[in-house]
Amino acid sequence: MADIVNLKDFRKARTRAEAEAKAAENRARFGRTKMDRLRQSQEENRARREHDGNKVERDAEDAKPDESSDDRR
Repeated sequence: MADIVNLKDFRKARTRAEAEAKAAENRARFGRTKMDRLRQSQEENRARREHDGNKVERDAEDAKPDESSDDRR
């Protein structure tokens, strides 16, 4: 014989499991110490500065000539 399952209890158990999973995710996301948040912020700023520092700036003579400044008249 199959076990009789109360659907109300099954739904409640599923809801509890989902709530616990969400709580665990929130603890991982927001449950950090101030030093952890500060360290991550500093790492992000360092990476941003490093990325910006590696950008190549083009000189005016290297840029494509503007069509409006064409002297073909």
